[in-house]
This record gives sequence, structure tokens and C-alpha cells, in this order.
Amino acid sequence: MNETVERIKLEPSWKTRIGEYLQRDDMQQLSAFLRERKAQGARVFPPGPQIFAALEATPFDDVNVVILGQDPYHGVGQAHGLCFSVQPGIAVPPSLDNIYKEIQRDLGIARPNHGCLTHWAEQGVLLLNAVLTVEEGRAGAHQGKGWEGFTDHIVDLLNREREHLVFLLWGSYAQAKGKVIDPRRHLVLKAPHPSPLSAHRGFIGCGHFSATNRYLAQHGRPPIDWSLPAQAAGRAQPLV
Repeated sequence: MNETVERIKLEPSWKTRIGEYLQRDDMQQLSAFLRERKAQGARVFPPGPQIFAALEATPFDDVNVVILGQDPYHGVGQAHGLCFSVQPGIAVPPSLDNIYKEIQRDLGIARPNHGCLTHWAEQGVLLLNAVLTVEEGRAGAHQGKGWEGFTDHIVDLLNREREHLVFLLWGSYAQAKGKVIDPRRHLVLKAPHPSPLSAHRGFIGCGHFSATNRYLAQHGRPPIDWSLPAQAAGRAQPLV
């Protein structure tokens, strides 16, 4: 993935740690797969420069919280490289709406008028999907192509090289991916996934957002401002 790294200009603190991993054979095969799918006319999301947006927005040493997602949204204009987040002007997806409901219940913060979570990422919340690309209208299209090992490597680096992080593991997929995390070094919070199918089986009422801030304060770190700056009023584009 030499060309990919150079074109995207991977954030330096991450490039130092994962640049070598990107040269592995399985990652070269993943790069070839992505080029082939695009050559065949597939619309791959997010756009190339945003594939590593989560790492760009939250440098390694700035990470305080990790939220693990599965794969990007597959509707046109939605994905921009941060898990659960959508670009400005796009309607808030149901899972994110349930996240907002729990923040409001837990912290009394009013639900925002958009779904762009960049403000969280800039405060040290790594919004990492397990799979970093998808195809239009095909959820999970790039699962099993190599991304999972790469993001496992990221989780392992954070587990081993950092201390006192908060890992928010929502749903069985994220919880399985987080099995390597040492709960003696970090706070690991688990709940059902916030999707409409499972949110009311324990995600709503989990209290993860206040628990995160209490833990950060206990370890001398600033709390996360889980509110989001309002965006200019405009008509949200429908989900595709």
C-alpha cells in the first residue's frame, strides 16, 4: 500500500506504528482488491482520502476513548471514515440516533441536529470501524478481505502501548474484537449494539458516557464533551 499511504498522508504518529504493517502481503492483496473493484465499476465508500480519517482525526497519543464499529455505512454520501458518523447534511442513522438518546438520558445533553461526530474525534475519541471500506448498497462487502487484521493490530497497539483508555464495545462483534484488551490497564465497557434491533435490550440505560468521563477524571484526563456543535439549518438528505 505504498501509494495509498503516500496519497492519503497517514497521520505521522500512526504511520510510525502501522506503516510497516501496510507493506504486508495481505495488505497488498487488499489494495489490489480495492483497485480491481473500482476498475469493475463498484462505488467504494468512503472516498479514498477518507479511508483512514479516524486515524487522521485522532493521533495515537491523543486517544483517550475507543469506539469500535463494524463497517462503514453503504449509502451514497454517508460514510466519511468515522464509525457511526455521517457527513453533514445526511440524515442521522437509527443506531446513531439511539446513541444520542442514551447520551441525553445519561447526561441530559440535548440531541444534536446532525450526525457528524468529528467533534468527538478531535477530543480523543477514536471512532474505528473493523472494516474500513464498503460498496454502495452492499453492507459487509469488504469483510474478510484484510481490514480486520489491520484494525486488530491497531487495537493491540493501543492496548499494549497506552494506559487508562476507555473501550466502548457495543454488540457481540465489537466485544469479540476487544478480547485482547487488558481490563487491568483499561476500562472496558460492554453493552448491546445501539441498533433498533437491540438498543432496548441494554444499550439504553448503559450509562457508558458518564462512566467514561468519571474514569478519565480519575486518571487526570479531561472529560469528553459529548455534545455536538449545532450545524446550520438545512434539509437533511435521506438515507439511501
